[in-house]
Amino acid sequence: MTLLSIKSRSLALLCLSQVAVLSLWFSASAVAPSLAKEFALSGGDVALLSSSVQAGFVLGCLISAALGLADRTDPRLLYAICAVAGALANFAFMHVEPGTPLSIFLRLLTGAVIAGVYPVGMKIAMSWAKGDAGMLVGMLVGSLMIGSASPHIIAYWGDVDWRAVLSATSIISAVGGLSVMLVAIGPNFAKSPKFKLGLAFEALTNKPIRLANFGYFGHMWEVYAMWTWIVLYLGASFEVSGIDNPGKWASLVAFFTLAAGAPGSIWGGRIADKVGRTLMTSVVLAASGTCSLIIGPLFGGPVFLVVLVAILWGATVSPDSAQFSTAVGELSKPENRGTMLTMQTAIGFSLALVSVQLMPHWIALVGWHWAFTPLVAGPIFGIISMLRLRRLPQSRQLASGRR
Repeated sequence: MTLLSIKSRSLALLCLSQVAVLSLWFSASAVAPSLAKEFALSGGDVALLSSSVQAGFVLGCLISAALGLADRTDPRLLYAICAVAGALANFAFMHVEPGTPLSIFLRLLTGAVIAGVYPVGMKIAMSWAKGDAGMLVGMLVGSLMIGSASPHIIAYWGDVDWRAVLSATSIISAVGGLSVMLVAIGPNFAKSPKFKLGLAFEALTNKPIRLANFGYFGHMWEVYAMWTWIVLYLGASFEVSGIDNPGKWASLVAFFTLAAGAPGSIWGGRIADKVGRTLMTSVVLAASGTCSLIIGPLFGGPVFLVVLVAILWGATVSPDSAQFSTAVGELSKPENRGTMLTMQTAIGFSLALVSVQLMPHWIALVGWHWAFTPLVAGPIFGIISMLRLRRLPQSRQLASGRR
């Protein structure tokens, strides 16, 4: 086989593996309506199930980087072990009562081991980069979109039987994680340095890197709150509209909403590689921010419009994610890149925890019509940051000088 064919085969298999394993992320959130009904969970309980995964992911990223786990073994082996561990934690969640401390711990553990899958997968993908870094990272983020969306379609097919959903995602994750052992590592593979706490502050003190991170932070304020709460919004809206079996249809639409980000992430990477990262991310942030403003007032309105705006929001809320990570990588020194990306991820997911947890309190205060309005603050902050970065001379380091 030629090097090009090995690259194509490996990246395709890696993306499929990511789709399978990252189904763990929203496995509990996808069946939140069923869990809330059966166990009388509050909005805060539902938010905590999702936030625990994010908190675990942040913790797992920091531990993995501090110990240099991916540098001490074959990254594919680390990936496979973490995927299987996540599948086991997800399966165990079925056998405890949701909302209890043990259930929260299992979701925390699920997020922690995903830290050995998603970032490691990006590292393997980048080993094949050759002038197409934005697209390659976009492919992995696109896989995250489909993987995160898949529990919703399983919930739709499984008639919202939450145990069937968790069983299916556990099996899919384990098989997908083991399949990564068939992926080849590219010629550009290099071990990342261990996490260096002394360099961590450069993520905020180095102005170009800080602005690129600010763009990412604005994106993270919006995206996970949207992914977590969109299925509950859709279910409530469809119920008001008089649709039969609103929860089932909400799961189907939520799948297409999250999955819509996959093609956008891939093509967004291609576009950013050609026109520049600051321009591409600013346009995408403006589009997603607009959707966050208009979808709330549509609550209970024409189903077609609600579905259209939801899917458009899903298509625009995620394609910029990969480009913020790529930008930080391009602005960082090679020997500091691992630390910079670790700090970006840790702070970004910490902010997402805040917005996800605030949502149920805000919804209780103002209702679904204005539920997503606070999320627009993220895109506004991100756009301002990226336009400021565009004016700096260091922005020429982005996308081969295209900024």
